[in-house]
Amino acid sequence: MNIQQLKSAIVLSEKLNFSRAAEELNIVQPALSRQIRQLEEKIGAILFKRDKRNVELTSAGVYFIKETKKLITQLEKIKKQTANIYNGQAGEITIGFTHSIMQTILPKILKTINHQIPGIKTILKEMNNRDQYLALQQDELDIGFATNPMVPLNLKSKVLYIDNFVILLPQDHSITKDNYRDVSVFANEEFIFPSMADGPNYVRILETICIDAGFIPKVIHETDSASTSFRLVEAGLGISFEPASSLRGHKFPIKTIELNNIKQKAELTMLWNPKRESENSRLFELLKNWKSD
Repeated sequence: MNIQQLKSAIVLSEKLNFSRAAEELNIVQPALSRQIRQLEEKIGAILFKRDKRNVELTSAGVYFIKETKKLITQLEKIKKQTANIYNGQAGEITIGFTHSIMQTILPKILKTINHQIPGIKTILKEMNNRDQYLALQQDELDIGFATNPMVPLNLKSKVLYIDNFVILLPQDHSITKDNYRDVSVFANEEFIFPSMADGPNYVRILETICIDAGFIPKVIHETDSASTSFRLVEAGLGISFEPASSLRGHKFPIKTIELNNIKQKAELTMLWNPKRESENSRLFELLKNWKSD
């Protein structure tokens, strides 16, 4: 099995036609057929069902192509990073983040990185907690920044910033900062929460805010987008919790009450796969020692 065979299989999976795939690869069709046959023999599985008219992926082929695409992407990244290291260049890093991270610490972190490691390129991806865990484990991210993550055992983490939660209310809501007593005043309200599947630990923390106040929140909408949550609150379709930092710079016509006197806090946390530390020790040393002002 070699890289050319893997790349040929990927192209064939996209074209599902030997003639067009061979043309794309700039080889003759018999050579492509031979590559695929040798690959299947090496693996011990049929990847493509073919007859005179059609080419289809088998179930084994679907799995193989999916994983092979990840492998090729990772290999290209390894080749590029190796060349960068050899030539003394900073290279690039891919960073995942949640909304509140961008509103608080991430711009400062990026500024520090650019100052300390000139020439480094950063690729930024806004992602929920769950997707960050998976991407870090599959080497699709170098670093993640999540809010109250449930950190998998094979990842490392460091809390960089602790924030108060606020409750988001429509502008015409009867509760104001002046008559607010505690969270129990919202016992009969309808709530907008993130989805449990995408951030179970974060959602449980929001639930405990309500449980500590003596009620179970009635959740009628789920969204992992802070801006969508703002819009739903603005429309009077429910109320919501957010880290105070998520509201920085927002222009939505809603009102907020900061929850200073509850034990639950928004913990803005850096995540990384320890296997990646050796690839860019300077970067990880910088980030592990970083402190917010």
